[in-house]
Amino acid sequence: MPTDPRAARIFALVLAAGAARRYGATKQTIEIDGVPLVNLAVTAATGVCGERTILVTGHDWRAVSGACMPLAGFLLRNDDFAAGLGGSIALAVRCVRHAADAVLVVLADQPRVTGAHLQDLIRAWSGAEDEIVATAFAGTAGPPVLFPRAAFDGLASLTGDVGARPLLSDPRYTVRTVSFEPAALDVDTPADLDRL
Repeated sequence: MPTDPRAARIFALVLAAGAARRYGATKQTIEIDGVPLVNLAVTAATGVCGERTILVTGHDWRAVSGACMPLAGFLLRNDDFAAGLGGSIALAVRCVRHAADAVLVVLADQPRVTGAHLQDLIRAWSGAEDEIVATAFAGTAGPPVLFPRAAFDGLASLTGDVGARPLLSDPRYTVRTVSFEPAALDVDTPADLDRL
């Protein structure tokens, strides 16, 4: 039975656990216009999900979480962050799956993603348990992504550094997209930061 999206319990999972090897420093704490990168993501997420926002940290977790204090939601530390993004998603989903109707997977390194776009993803969701809503940019579909309850088993078993991309091509799900070209910019290197 479809969930009423207006009454759905949606958790935002802000992924900020990586070691940022290509950047050469803890990129989550670098500042853009005086605001740490991770704080931009957390602010966008809490503006939509409030206390149902989970900040997933790992590498340099004290500095990363400190850049977001005070947190409206929850802090989750992934001690196995070196195993990749998939493990962070899996850990967070296992923590919220019994309380959530859907999760919004948000990356901490997409500084142009706004709370308004996250809200647009939620509005685009019909409430169907097999419907994923992804962001369309640069000719592809990717994060941020809303995953419904039916995808939780797949998310909770993710490993490695591929993230949740395999679910977007899984025939068990219908994938809708919301266009948002600014999501194409993610900060992986100092040159990416310069482009901002």
